[in-house]
Amino acid sequence: MTALYYTLGVLIFVFAILASIGLHEFGHLIPAKKFGGKVTQWFVGFGPTVFSRRVGETEYGVKAIPLGGYVKIVGMLPPGKGEETVVDEHGETRVRQSNTGMFTQLISDARAAEWEHVKPEDTDRLFYKFRSWQKVVVMAGGPMVNIAIAFFLFWGVFATVGQVVDAKVEPVVAEVIPCIVPASEDGRACTAEELRDNPSPAAAAGLEPGDRFVSFNGTPVTDWEQVQQAIRDNGDGTATMVVERDGERVELEATTQVQPRPLDSASPEDLTPVGFLGVMPVATPVYETGGPVYTLQQMGHMTVDTVQALVHLPVKVWGVARAIVGLEERDPLGPVSVVGGGRIAGEVASADESTFAMQDKVVSLVMLVAGFNLFIGLFNFIPLLPLDGGHIAGALWEAARRRFARLRGRPDPGYVDVARLLPIAYVVGAAMLVMGMVLIVGDLVVPLHLDA
Repeated sequence: MTALYYTLGVLIFVFAILASIGLHEFGHLIPAKKFGGKVTQWFVGFGPTVFSRRVGETEYGVKAIPLGGYVKIVGMLPPGKGEETVVDEHGETRVRQSNTGMFTQLISDARAAEWEHVKPEDTDRLFYKFRSWQKVVVMAGGPMVNIAIAFFLFWGVFATVGQVVDAKVEPVVAEVIPCIVPASEDGRACTAEELRDNPSPAAAAGLEPGDRFVSFNGTPVTDWEQVQQAIRDNGDGTATMVVERDGERVELEATTQVQPRPLDSASPEDLTPVGFLGVMPVATPVYETGGPVYTLQQMGHMTVDTVQALVHLPVKVWGVARAIVGLEERDPLGPVSVVGGGRIAGEVASADESTFAMQDKVVSLVMLVAGFNLFIGLFNFIPLLPLDGGHIAGALWEAARRRFARLRGRPDPGYVDVARLLPIAYVVGAAMLVMGMVLIVGDLVVPLHLDA
């Protein structure tokens, strides 16, 4: 059953991401058609075509490698200087090349490939002839769809379940630590020798999960802070504790031990010798709910965090590469690919009910998909080709250049030739491919897990 739930979680995540990609591409396609442009292809995935169907002038389909998607809008690249368009004997429009040199030839080849799809009747439907604001709308439509998906998913969670903003710690034992281990090794399993020779004071005293502290050394306690402070102040002394267990009061005796521990306001490296008992309290999460405005506020905070993560993404990916070859541990808060996201989704779906209730599983999966959509949307706004943000930047520069020309009484400077940035686009694309492959390999070789 666990394997079934794991597979189901992965499939739900993959389907949600593919659906998000498809909607992203519709965010480009719909306004492009609305403005009179010609869109010949809408595909989810890359590589060999698995399925396709032509509706009107547009082919819709799915390809074999589900790592993205695209729409083909005719006329993205204008003819460059020194090049002209001609109609061949088959009635197809081609670019006559007159440039030489590696980069200019590269650009000319890209233009030639672009204009192979242009028919004589498409002259007034070419994307590069759109108004600048129309280009911005078309190119921003895709990532804005992802951000809208994230908004509605986050809103659905925040308006119903809410998000955890704090934890109410109660004077109730959630876990009894069986032995004493150094603070730097908290959480590791006790050895048989440690269980025999160095049990924790709580284990030796017979404390059990579910025990509620009533008093400590004769002083009544009503919250965890009082219990915690009393334990720390007790040093190496003997303590008499009264706990409520199954509706009855039980008196227990323990001898606390002084251990170096991080205090609440200190960093984990700053240790202070204090009395130690060896219990973990029950922490009940405190949820906060909200509507659309609350959701936008929270997404604003997430956007700041995401932008900061994007700035450090190359360094983080380099850390993943080092972890793959064993030079360092993988950062549990570092980036993951869709493979890693699918793994986490599977682990959430198959987690034991004692760890995740069904509601928690659904919320976790929804938040995971929402987070990926927010990242995809913001990532695509980076003002570099081949990302959508690169085309948006070109359209904004085109609008500014034309406005300045009008204000100064000069002739229209014409369309911005984004094809001249193709060498940069190829470098950026190659870098994105390398980083994506590193993350995928990292998620296979040194994967992050739900409990990391």
